[in-house]
Amino acid sequence: MKTLRLAGIGAAAALALTACGSSTDDNASGSSSPAMPSSAPMSSSSGSGVTTNDQVFGPACSQLPQGSAPGSLDSMGPQPVASAASTNPLLTKLVAAVKATNLVDTLNSQQAITVFAPADPAFDALGDAKFKELAANPNQLAPILQYHVVGKRYDAKGLEQAGAVTSLNTAGGPLKIEGSGENMTVNGAKILCGNIPTKNATVFVIDKVLTPGANKN
Repeated sequence: MKTLRLAGIGAAAALALTACGSSTDDNASGSSSPAMPSSAPMSSSSGSGVTTNDQVFGPACSQLPQGSAPGSLDSMGPQPVASAASTNPLLTKLVAAVKATNLVDTLNSQQAITVFAPADPAFDALGDAKFKELAANPNQLAPILQYHVVGKRYDAKGLEQAGAVTSLNTAGGPLKIEGSGENMTVNGAKILCGNIPTKNATVFVIDKVLTPGANKN
């Protein structure tokens, strides 16, 4: 599996991130409607980490569009992860970062990965000044982005059984998995909507930006 290449990140990342609070992605849907289930996840029968729509869980799943609308589970499922995320209304700022760093094709070409995707409020919590600082220092931003991607595909049950997983930023230390179902956390970050299926990745929307080194002794 090839490693994500995150070189070349410039100040454009900060501009893209700070400008997208009102959803600047042409493909993103501003509509949302309740009715998505938030029950505890089922495990995938194959153990491959591949999930189905009825395994999605979490309090923010109700914010996803329904039916076949862009950003719905039916719409995202057949698409590779970066393309699917570009329509997810929970991830407009993450998508802006991915586009600004030219990672769309790289993420879409991965074969089987797990993505911990910070929701928009997680980026808001960092503040504009931090965005600009990171964008001006690609060597700091690159390992943070890598730390949110695992080079193996897991569903929630697989994460629970693993207890800890290794991201593409191996130097950042393990991602510690605690709890299960609605109470599962990743390095303390709560899962807002988990087990989201895409063509090449299982996505877990989380409420914090993960910090490399947080679990290193």
